[in-house]
Amino acid sequence: MLGPDRFAPRLADVSHEELEDSGIRGIIVDLDNTLMGFRETELGEDHIRWVERAHDRGFRMVMLSNNFTRRVTGIADQLSIPCIPNALKPLPFGFLQAKRLLALPRRQIAVVGDQLFTDVLGGKLCGHYTILTEPIEAKDFAITRLFRLLERWVLAGRRPQ
Repeated sequence: MLGPDRFAPRLADVSHEELEDSGIRGIIVDLDNTLMGFRETELGEDHIRWVERAHDRGFRMVMLSNNFTRRVTGIADQLSIPCIPNALKPLPFGFLQAKRLLALPRRQIAVVGDQLFTDVLGGKLCGHYTILTEPIEAKDFAITRLFRLLERWVLAGRRPQ
């Protein structure tokens, strides 16, 4: 339950072709430290291009974030994807809302995020394929830093080097 289906260094390293080959048609993507750094205000070109290629390939996408509405909607608007702010991950409510927006069966949805105890756990609880990325930067909320310590312990020896 606590292991992702796959690891990736960054969102931009997730292969659209591999997702398609796995039967994935929808993507729930996290914002902070997945799409952009925790305190960054500008999206990186590599992630903008990744989202554009996902759109071009026909993937449906939703941004799901525990962050506040203003930040989340501003970035989602730039990417032309719907979003769910204040999601309370890993609770299933936001994931279920994202599934309804994607209008896909749960097995055709991948969750991509940088946190084991929010993104991966929430995705697994809802039956989604999960991909754990490395955080873009080391800065995080205080509680997230605690969870990262637990994450390292839980994933010891399982994370690619």
